[in-house]
Amino acid sequence: MAWWIEPLFQIGDTPVSAFGLVRVILIIIFASIVSAMFQRLLLRIAERKDMEGSRASALYTVGRLAHYLILLIGIIIALSSIGLDFTNLALVAGALSVGIGFGLQSIVNNFVSGLILLFEGTLKVGDFIEIESGVTGLVKGINVRSTLINTNDNVDMIVPNSVLVSNRVTNWTLREVNRRIHVPFGVAYGTDKNLVKKAVLEAASRVRFTHQSKRGEMVQCWLVNFGENSLDFELVVWINQEAVRKPGTVHAAYMWEIETSLSDYGIEIPFPQRDLHIRSVFGNSTPNNTDAPSE
Repeated sequence: MAWWIEPLFQIGDTPVSAFGLVRVILIIIFASIVSAMFQRLLLRIAERKDMEGSRASALYTVGRLAHYLILLIGIIIALSSIGLDFTNLALVAGALSVGIGFGLQSIVNNFVSGLILLFEGTLKVGDFIEIESGVTGLVKGINVRSTLINTNDNVDMIVPNSVLVSNRVTNWTLREVNRRIHVPFGVAYGTDKNLVKKAVLEAASRVRFTHQSKRGEMVQCWLVNFGENSLDFELVVWINQEAVRKPGTVHAAYMWEIETSLSDYGIEIPFPQRDLHIRSVFGNSTPNNTDAPSE
């Protein structure tokens, strides 16, 4: 059993044996188990108290920070168990600089960015966001390297944390849960605009996503432009919390009801029109100047 305790290599002045390596691994595994049990306990608390919104996000943040802290403590205890002296910060700084120099810059950047997201609170689990590339979805988790976003098509996208920190992100549910949307449509020239307004407001009232409020959040119909082929209108409507996370479904629902109302009132939805002018290419229409008198 002498090989079990004989040094395999040295870190600074500290010899490391096979027994020491196994002890380090076991301590880190134990720390991971403790962290997992703690996060499971927080999850049960959230489910038991039926937490939603900011309270659930705060509990998730506590769980993630506790996970990092428990692992850090476990690593320190594990390395201390083989005799490493953490009072010598030069050794630790040297190891970190070598690791970062060998390509860990992106990992460190994403880890720090994840901590910023957790502490800043502008992006939380459960928020519906739109990133700069145009992808929209629900934030399902903020991890060490990346954030998990679940789109409305049930596609899980893994986005590096640094992308969410350095690029523009639209958070649709940061504070107010109700939003106003604009639904454009057009009708034929000569249509009574008051009739258009009546038809469209009736259409909006039939859509279950329309938010009914007493704070002046009214449904409106705006004439916004004299288009090339149509009078261009917009339905301006406040939508409820359920609809904020379903932009495609909401737009389709309003367009469906708008078309139904316009058809019921006999209002024509125009199609693009072009005037075509044809010039004859047969014969020579250019006057013949061969007989012109010379000067």
